[in-house]
Amino acid sequence: MRIGDFEVVSLSDGTFRLDGGAMFGTVPKTLWERRAPADDRNRIALALRPMLIRTGAHNVLVDAGIGDKLAPKEIEIYAVDRTPHLDFSLATAGLTARDIDIVIASHLHFDHVGGLTTLIDGVLTPKFPHARHIVRRGEWRDAWHTHERSRASYLAENYAPVEHAGLVDFIDEDTEIVPGVRVCRTGGHTRHHQIVVAESGGRTAVFAADLIPTTAHIDEPWIMGYDLYPMQTLAYKKQFVLRAIEGEYVIFFEHDPVVTAGVVRLDQGRKRVEPIEP
Repeated sequence: MRIGDFEVVSLSDGTFRLDGGAMFGTVPKTLWERRAPADDRNRIALALRPMLIRTGAHNVLVDAGIGDKLAPKEIEIYAVDRTPHLDFSLATAGLTARDIDIVIASHLHFDHVGGLTTLIDGVLTPKFPHARHIVRRGEWRDAWHTHERSRASYLAENYAPVEHAGLVDFIDEDTEIVPGVRVCRTGGHTRHHQIVVAESGGRTAVFAADLIPTTAHIDEPWIMGYDLYPMQTLAYKKQFVLRAIEGEYVIFFEHDPVVTAGVVRLDQGRKRVEPIEP
């Protein structure tokens, strides 16, 4: 998809499943299952969609999927199916992992940064050896100081080798990473969760990450039970969606199993997502 002078590409690292109740928090199942049918274990299908931004000067990767290091038990629990996986998606775009210049992490949960590292001859190795990895300093700190609710989502094997290789650049504030590409802290899902905004030629694309993981989450009260700070999610989502409608942002949904990207419209006072083929 062209966003002004940028080429924005939705990639794939396959699919997985999470508990539907956890994905929709306080929303009753009688409502959410109309939008996201559950299997016999109450799990709903979710996509794993990193995003590639080709600015002309840089190849920027946003998130890196779940990766190839999960144990068989975890693969079964989460019904992971890496078809197609990230390497295949990059190859389809004419790139390899070595062509990525910058990686931006929305946050450090395993389904977003599992693909930052891989095992080579039994050694954990950065997947993108030529890339600077942009991480919120506060998110990094929280990933190393977990508690009972966050511990299962942060796996040091996914990010420690990148820092040990000297490939991490920490940021503390909202900032422009390269011309036209910036990060904005939302909080909510994690304290330092961020989205990525690409602007060029009067158009705006937004990688919404876990602020709005699927199109079903476009309504303000539809907030994940996984969110550590749900009232932050609510506050940010309310003002973000209004801006998105007014600016006709193209929102990329990292976890929606059907809709890759779309524009939010108001239809008789109700919000709906008009899908756009990226």
